[in-house]
Amino acid sequence: MTSSSIVMVLGLLLASGAATGQSEPSDFGTGTRRIELFSDEPQATPEILISAGLSTTLLFDADLKREAVELEGRDRFSLVDLGQTTLRLMPSSRVTAAETFRLVVHFRDGAAPVSASFRLRVHPAKAEPLIEIYRIRRTLETYQQEVREKEAELLRCKVETSRLAAEREAPAGLAGLLSVGAMDEHGVLGRDASKDVSREGEKWFQHSFVKLYRSKAWVAVEIRLTVKPGAVPWIAKGAMLRSKGGADLKVLRIWQVQPTSEKEFLRLVVEAEAPADSVQGPFSLKLWEEEGPRTLTLRNITFP
Repeated sequence: MTSSSIVMVLGLLLASGAATGQSEPSDFGTGTRRIELFSDEPQATPEILISAGLSTTLLFDADLKREAVELEGRDRFSLVDLGQTTLRLMPSSRVTAAETFRLVVHFRDGAAPVSASFRLRVHPAKAEPLIEIYRIRRTLETYQQEVREKEAELLRCKVETSRLAAEREAPAGLAGLLSVGAMDEHGVLGRDASKDVSREGEKWFQHSFVKLYRSKAWVAVEIRLTVKPGAVPWIAKGAMLRSKGGADLKVLRIWQVQPTSEKEFLRLVVEAEAPADSVQGPFSLKLWEEEGPRTLTLRNITFP
């Protein structure tokens, strides 16, 4: 089989969904998250995503007792900047994925609730940048805001459902790629980037090659991986494909035949949306497992 035929076959497999895969929602959002604290009813401890080297700022609607802030594992944070109504946190490289820290703040005005607890969970690649925290009773405006947020979320789900349905109903082969607008007369382009891509995570993994693919609407990174001898099998739970300028491509799926083991080199494919005007590289690809510290980062990814 020629190299061009191999490239085309991969494109057909990705379009037709010939194998199952795993994905993690990548939209943690770049805007502001709102947390409401109620004085008249119990509620679960809010969880906040943090990540090494990334800043998370908590903005409160009342003055804090700065001397009474409790942060578990404070020495594991490279920045703890406490203001009158703000708390900015940046974990150091000493934290590990899925690790959690307890944060407790106390309010100076004595109004209920007098304190609030949060669970800070370490994510391998992403952090919530800004969180506004309010101690208020539910008002008509807050209910209306919640309804608007739910409607926006429902709309996103409908769009995604429609896209997935269109892919399932599309014919196989070349007709399938054309029907979903993923290929034009230039076909699917691919190249071997094994010598160009730099890697982090070699203490966990060994690889045989890295190949890159691009169609009209999608890009894909194919990696052949095995874990080092004695390591437990590894399966990618999430992926982030980020440009040098900080823009993320929307990851559609992570495709693995089975968990990566030490017995043989197995294929892992990450596929993302990439209109022609968004594939200016280089990109970095970060992969992480669901629970545990093992991550793999590929840098200097430039699609054909």
